[in-house]
Amino acid sequence: MNNLSDIHTVKRLLSRHGFQFSKALGQNFLIDPEICPQMAEASGADQTKGIIEIGPGFGVLTRELAKRACKVVAIEIDKRLPAVLAETLADFNHIKVIQADVMEVNLHQLIKNEFSGLEVLVCANLPYYITSPVIMRLLEERLPVESLTVMVQKEAAVRICAHPGTRACGAVSVAVQYYSNPQILFDVSRDCFFPVPKVDSAVMRLDIRREPPVELQTDEKQFFQLVRAAFGQRRKTVLNSLYAGLSKPKDEIACTLQQANIPTTARAEQLTMEQFSTLCNLLFR
Repeated sequence: MNNLSDIHTVKRLLSRHGFQFSKALGQNFLIDPEICPQMAEASGADQTKGIIEIGPGFGVLTRELAKRACKVVAIEIDKRLPAVLAETLADFNHIKVIQADVMEVNLHQLIKNEFSGLEVLVCANLPYYITSPVIMRLLEERLPVESLTVMVQKEAAVRICAHPGTRACGAVSVAVQYYSNPQILFDVSRDCFFPVPKVDSAVMRLDIRREPPVELQTDEKQFFQLVRAAFGQRRKTVLNSLYAGLSKPKDEIACTLQQANIPTTARAEQLTMEQFSTLCNLLFR
């Protein structure tokens, strides 16, 4: 089946399977004939790679990944879609569809079982409601993957890829920068989807770091606890936010900020990664 970018073909396909889109699952499927090849190329897929795809929909991106990669394993939460995918992916014998919630799959075991001897990449068109949880799970588990190439809502991409010390930065931005080198690759118009969503999207690639960008003398959990506390009340100074979010006296926090050469009037989005790590090393030593 080679014409999944044709809206009439798609409608006939979904009608044949009695499929209706789920708002709860944030289902907006790509149908643009140019975006999926571009995204598959951007992921770095080739015959030395195995690909984990999250949320294949009816398989438009899956097909493009399969044309390039040695093997594709697609994880789909919707129980209705494997039957659709069996039809749309029938031309390929190196695609495996797993009907499951990616948040519950043992990804380390999946990689071990399915991709022996292959470098592994992740590629996905992620619905907005689960963008950050999925990305953070993939990063925090330190999976043996080279990169994540994901399509998300444009606003989310800007926030996720924001550098510490910039206005758009948040706790997720700091965490993403800690684990990876993120970059926005290209924008995707809302008109490239069916049904058409209310917002535009963007494709970003997160290249996994082999080593963190800063040296911590404490537990990573304490570092991220501090970061979350700092951004917990964005309108407040980092002094007041840390006082509200950490079990430490305000005088101690103020003294530590002074030691780290951070003004007590600074806000969390003004702090660099190095300042966060210095603050953590001093507060939790």
